[in-house]
Amino acid sequence: MTRSDATAGLPGPAPGPVTGTGTAALLGRFLDELRALAPLAVWAHGSLGGGDYREGRSDLDLIAVLDGPVTTRTAWTAGRLHARLRHHPLAALLHCTYLTPATAADAERRHLTWAHEHLFRRTVTPVTRRELHTFGLVLHGEPPGALVPPVSDIELDAFVVRDQKEFWRPAVDRAHLWDRDVWVDLGLLTFARATATLRDGRLISKREALDLLPTLGAPAEVVADIARRRDGGPSEEVPYRAELTRLFLGPAIDDLVAAYG
Repeated sequence: MTRSDATAGLPGPAPGPVTGTGTAALLGRFLDELRALAPLAVWAHGSLGGGDYREGRSDLDLIAVLDGPVTTRTAWTAGRLHARLRHHPLAALLHCTYLTPATAADAERRHLTWAHEHLFRRTVTPVTRRELHTFGLVLHGEPPGALVPPVSDIELDAFVVRDQKEFWRPAVDRAHLWDRDVWVDLGLLTFARATATLRDGRLISKREALDLLPTLGAPAEVVADIARRRDGGPSEEVPYRAELTRLFLGPAIDDLVAAYG
């Protein structure tokens, strides 16, 4: 696949005198740099794959599959190539996890990852692997089905319940976290998406999660503020926002886990 084929249809340069600042330009440069690691495949998942991508706000969630083992030299090469992209306006939003065919099936394995402008290791969750199979966007090479085993409904549901029970429910009790937009937004949206997966057997976008939240009893003023900020508007002061969110999420997560755990 050529660079132009891989990035066709993606957001291009922003209007104005500066060129090469859009998503397509960044992904094109990333694929060019990645040639040094000779990837078998590069895929986008998350909002870019699922059709809910908003340039400048959404993360660019990528998976690169490499032929050989991921060594210290691989990490050094990956760190260097990401560093060369750092001056691009969207570079901080580009996240990439590096797999090999031999490690792709292990949901517990921590893989080399570039995110938040540094290297570390994290798992490729069943949700991510299901996204790849459902709507993964092929930027280079083989499709996800050729290299990543499918995720069963049992595996997916078990992960979603465990994530709500073991990560999000304890976080609800840590009051200081919920003064930040990121916790309110992700906490509510992840709960709505978990509900849709467990109840209906499907993955939904953040936009769909926002539409679902009011039907689940989430505080309307908090949901409206999330939607306003996602559309590029200013955040408005919502009295007792953290408390409203926590008062909803705690019992809601308990009920979800009791029903599907």
